[in-house]
Amino acid sequence: MKTAKKIIFWTLVGFVLIQFFPMDRVNKPVDSKVNFVQVKNTPEKVRTLLKNACYDCHSNETVYPKYAYVAPISWSVKSHVNDGRQRLNFSVWGTYNKELKENMLDRSMEALKHKTMPLPGYIVYHDEAKLTEAERTLLIQYFDEMLKSKTY
Repeated sequence: MKTAKKIIFWTLVGFVLIQFFPMDRVNKPVDSKVNFVQVKNTPEKVRTLLKNACYDCHSNETVYPKYAYVAPISWSVKSHVNDGRQRLNFSVWGTYNKELKENMLDRSMEALKHKTMPLPGYIVYHDEAKLTEAERTLLIQYFDEMLKSKTY
């Protein structure tokens, strides 16, 4: 029994100590001249879907939920955001070259079709990110039209 108490005690001490090493949650400034929704003059419905379902991980406009301030959960959230921004960052869309934009639009359409985005773990805590079939279709059609018309 003493060993169990020691394990619990040191686990709690460790948990408290890691709270003193916060994650950097500062977003880089967003330049409207290269931000996807402004550059593309995105229709309001599409803009809302992107902001609600994509922008927290795929832009410099991340709104961190309260649970993202508690380690070790904060480490996972920050890792997901960093990975999302690396794969596609709507805030710097205008800085991407033609081939990269085409690739990102293709991958986005595939992720929407296969329901791999938004991540299942994300939509559990973010009801606004749960996309209906109609909303997925709207985004896919929007991205597909951009590809066909080469207006990306």
